[in-house]
Amino acid sequence: MTRLHRLGAAAAVLLVCSTAACSKEPSKQAGIPGTTTGAGMEIGFRSEADPPTAGNNAFEVTVSKDGSPISDAKVDAVFSMPAMPAMNMPAMRTSATLTPAGGGRYRGTGQLSMAGTWSVQVTVARNGQELGTKSLSIVAK
Repeated sequence: MTRLHRLGAAAAVLLVCSTAACSKEPSKQAGIPGTTTGAGMEIGFRSEADPPTAGNNAFEVTVSKDGSPISDAKVDAVFSMPAMPAMNMPAMRTSATLTPAGGGRYRGTGQLSMAGTWSVQVTVARNGQELGTKSLSIVAK
């Protein structure tokens, strides 16, 4: 098989995978409900573009404990996509450090290098101690 044929086949597989991933319900993209940890902490995540797109995106995380907003934490979001060897695609990973926006809201930007399903790990810490985490997946268009 020539290199051009392999590239065409990889593009077709990517198109099929992206179409299948994008068929998920879009309303779950931006306003993913918060997850309550055992310590009474709730972490909410949303993308300001619904759904997020390949390229730069704005994200917002809300953090509260027992209903009271936490405004003095360090919040990071790590986005990852596994390798797809059949398409000669390495694993991808990017992160966004979110800054306080008041009222327990944290905002920042992150770049998703391509469309598809991304795993997201949100970590909330204060004074070097982890307060809570949230794992979810998003589908970028």
